[in-house]
Amino acid sequence: MHCASPAVKLVTHPLISFFTGRGSRRAVETVTPERTLADVVLPPQTRRSLEQALAQVRNHTLIFRGWGLGERHVSGRGLTFNFAGPPGTGKTICAEAVAHAVGMKLLVVDYAEAESMWVGETPKNIAGLFRAAADQDAVLFFDEADAIATRRSTGAALPHDREMNLTVNVLLRELEAFNGIVIFATNLAANFDPAFERRIRTHVLFEMPGLEERVQIWQLQIHPTKTPLARDVDFRQLAERYAVSGGDIKNAVIKAAVAAAAEPGVDAGKKILQRHFEEAMEEVISAHSVMQQSVFTDCRIAPPDQTGNFQNIEARWRAAMIVSLTLAGAAFLASLLAVTLAYLR
Repeated sequence: MHCASPAVKLVTHPLISFFTGRGSRRAVETVTPERTLADVVLPPQTRRSLEQALAQVRNHTLIFRGWGLGERHVSGRGLTFNFAGPPGTGKTICAEAVAHAVGMKLLVVDYAEAESMWVGETPKNIAGLFRAAADQDAVLFFDEADAIATRRSTGAALPHDREMNLTVNVLLRELEAFNGIVIFATNLAANFDPAFERRIRTHVLFEMPGLEERVQIWQLQIHPTKTPLARDVDFRQLAERYAVSGGDIKNAVIKAAVAAAAEPGVDAGKKILQRHFEEAMEEVISAHSVMQQSVFTDCRIAPPDQTGNFQNIEARWRAAMIVSLTLAGAAFLASLLAVTLAYLR
């Protein structure tokens, strides 16, 4: 994955001012897309899948209006895409590229950030997002979508479970009625509720870049005339040594530039050396290990797989909470009994 174009422009819209007016981070942003598929380095199969998705968008009017299928299919006419794959493989950039290709804005929802802001009101605000996307003629993009499209709980004994189930139900209903474009991006597609499978038109798998893609990504991260590279820099060697994502390469390039700029001497004589890139990439890889550490294990936990480890962890937390509440209740009753006995004496 790589993007060479400038930062996107953010536009304020009154319908989503509620979502963006709290906290230092924004839960919802309206983006005017500037990046295209030409700015992204992708494995061939991923690029073909994206081109097929764009073909569906371009032919949507022909199919449902010109060919009359819209008269037979009143609901379920929207286009919902699922971009699934590891972090840093280009899902967010490609969502922007899809919006750019069809000349629409991109309404980006970071549900993981928004959930804490919407306690008690999540289902209502989810419906509001679809209205905002329709009013703005925007592509609706759910980043980290597994947080909202998660499997519904069968018991739903806790208030959070009931609200989460209601949120999923509202999202499914809105997807069925929406006539626009919705893109989900997830690292954990297996955590999706099965009901989303029927409502998602196309699944695009974002794979880790191969060797040749990594070489291109390393090269495209560097300004062709302004970035001072030492003669020992060998991007192919870096691509062969480090089988990482485009996002990791981007972070390593910036770290290497920071390290080179901090070297002693005059700025005019400073260059980014091969060792700067290697040390920076080692830092990026080490950061992954740090993020996997947990105080609940001896050293670290393995990254969650596609079999629902997150749900197992959540279940253990719920069990611990129930035990804690039970013990607290028992202690309260014992205290109350002791006070009563003391009073009677």
